[in-house]
Parts: sequence; structure tokens; C-alpha cells
Amino acid sequence: MSDDARVLAPWARDLLRCPVTGATLVDGVGPDGEPTLVSTDPDDPLAYPVRDGIPVLLVDEAVPVRRG
Repeated sequence: MSDDARVLAPWARDLLRCPVTGATLVDGVGPDGEPTLVSTDPDDPLAYPVRDGIPVLLVDEAVPVRRG
């Protein structure tokens, strides 16, 4: 699958929200270099994996984001 086929359409992306906090999600990169979606919640930011171009928005898959 090409990288272009893995990109979500902007309208679909705007619909995605963190299932825990309801915050919007932005692109990120995990410690392993894989893409993630990161919650913009200021108090409890979480990162969700993106596998094969599909966001995995399951609470059990969320990883807390360290603040620098």
C-alpha cells in the first residue's frame, strides 16, 4: 500500500477525537518511529497507534505522553 493510500481524508480526520477526553488528535511519532495520533488534552495527553494507516483508538492501546 502506498503512503498516499494511508493518509486520512481531512474531513475524516476532523471527526476523530480521543475516546478518553474528547480532545482533538494531532499527528505524532512514537518512540519506535511509527505514526501515532496524540491527544491535545492539556491535562491528560494520550497517544494512540496508527497501524497500517488505521488509527487504533482503543483505551487499552493509549499511552500517556510525557511532557518535556
